[in-house]
Amino acid sequence: MKPVRAVVALGSNLSGGHGSPEDLLEAALSLFSGAGLPILRRSCWWTSSAWPDPSANEYRNGVAIVEATIDADETIRRLLGIEARFGRRRGVRNADRTLDLDLIDHGGRVMSSPDLTLPHPRAHERRFVMGPLAEIAPDWRHPQSGFTASDLAARAVVGRDARPAR
Repeated sequence: MKPVRAVVALGSNLSGGHGSPEDLLEAALSLFSGAGLPILRRSCWWTSSAWPDPSANEYRNGVAIVEATIDADETIRRLLGIEARFGRRRGVRNADRTLDLDLIDHGGRVMSSPDLTLPHPRAHERRFVMGPLAEIAPDWRHPQSGFTASDLAARAVVGRDARPAR
């Protein structure tokens, strides 16, 4: 397969035995290359209140652009494998989590299957995704709407308090 750029969003609000959510996210990123997803660019870590329950632990989020030489289905399988290594248990929607890896875009592909929808169906609404993406790829265009990451970050309605954690 010809290499494509894929956008992966990362999030955590539990340290999972690491010093902090940021440490856990760094450890997760260190596994990307070995999973066949070398990182081309990555954002800084952003912080935001938990959503929809702001009383839960604050989140750290970021975005990485990776080079994928595998199809989107295999890409998400590998990302879910990394999540599992960090103790991610799926089940309760919007629950606290050690690691959340979402495939936002895979070479501009538009698809919907039981296991994967591309582009990610809600990422464009989330400042904690679009803000970090705009930081590293402001001109990235949503494959369906055509809006740039910068446009979408400004319009995002979820996670409006998201900001660089620097």
